[in-house]
Amino acid sequence: MAAIEPYNVSVSDSDIQRLSQKLALSILPDELDEAGWDYGAPLADIKRLAAHWRDDFDWRKQEAQINKLPNFRTSIQVDGFEPLKIHFVHQKSNVEKAIPLLFVHGWPGNFLEATKLLPLLAGGGKDTPAFHVVVLSLPNYGFSEGVKKKGFGLPQYAETCHKLMQKLGYAKYVTQGGDWGMIITRTMAKFYPEYCKATHINMVRANQPTWLSEPLIALQHAITPYSERDKRGFDRSQWFLKEGSGYRHEQESKPQTLGYALADSPVALLAWIYEKLHDWTDDYPWTDDEILTWISLYWFSTAGPAANVRIYYEAIHNNTWLRSDTGKWIGQVKLGLAYFPKELTVVPKTWGRTLGPVVFESDNEDGGHLAAYERPKAIARDLKQMFGKDGGAYGVVEGKEGYDSPGGSRL
Repeated sequence: MAAIEPYNVSVSDSDIQRLSQKLALSILPDELDEAGWDYGAPLADIKRLAAHWRDDFDWRKQEAQINKLPNFRTSIQVDGFEPLKIHFVHQKSNVEKAIPLLFVHGWPGNFLEATKLLPLLAGGGKDTPAFHVVVLSLPNYGFSEGVKKKGFGLPQYAETCHKLMQKLGYAKYVTQGGDWGMIITRTMAKFYPEYCKATHINMVRANQPTWLSEPLIALQHAITPYSERDKRGFDRSQWFLKEGSGYRHEQESKPQTLGYALADSPVALLAWIYEKLHDWTDDYPWTDDEILTWISLYWFSTAGPAANVRIYYEAIHNNTWLRSDTGKWIGQVKLGLAYFPKELTVVPKTWGRTLGPVVFESDNEDGGHLAAYERPKAIARDLKQMFGKDGGAYGVVEGKEGYDSPGGSRL
């Protein structure tokens, strides 16, 4: 079995210099008067960010912060594909019965999404459950290697995550995710229900209950009028479909064509992702350094800046298991749902209950698509409640209930 090795992020000086040169040669488009955000990322913002990235942004400082995390890499082989070196952060608890928890990011996210959760989930074991936290960079993202063959779809991403947990000695585990993290962990629940014992998600994609498939939930839905919260959720969902989802059609149909811009132009990559960081969060106060660290993780990624979008194509072209399948009932794994008002789609709770055996729900007053990064305290609270002694998923991992002698975490 291939070793699990500590990993140190070290971008070459030549790669940093090449980025600076490309930024210096960038040609920016014009912009209509008073365009604001209506047409996409504003020119003034991109000018400011590109100049800061070129002249003042200190990647080495951010790299040093990343290297303070417990980073590792190991080789994972998915059936039918070459082995891939997978990067992950592994925060182990000192509590013997800590719950193994896998966090899975999405797009345009990365493993940094979970870094604010790590201190909130450290410790525990007395009044709240303790967790061993694993945060991976998905294949084609961050410091994980990229896939070289067609057909690496959702079952393969799920297999990567499952095999990583098994390799770390976590025979059974629980998961948390949003965006692709939601879709991948739902796929894990379908394919590995004897190992993936519960999942908490913060992007709830579900359909209206039907009398044929969910009669009791359909009855509850029929007699429950839509609340003001539901109506605002429908408005948000419609905004995303009409105004915010064009990127998805390109990424799921012709990712290679888009990839030429992302791989060659750091400004194109910046604008493509920055727009989402703005539109998909709930007034999160991004600093320029935060934004550029996020974008730099894509630019300096092991697989290159274009590889990450291929998941969109594979997720709808793999006939074994499609993205839409994760919106159906998966009945063997306990489920926790977190609702945030600025998520991309916000559905009534009765819709969410069609996804599986819901044992926990939270309805948050604020927060958006990147909830673990925007509102880490809310996600940490949910996990502690859901898996705590009074929670619906308490004891779901036998022998790993989360409580033992108190202790900290090994960083």
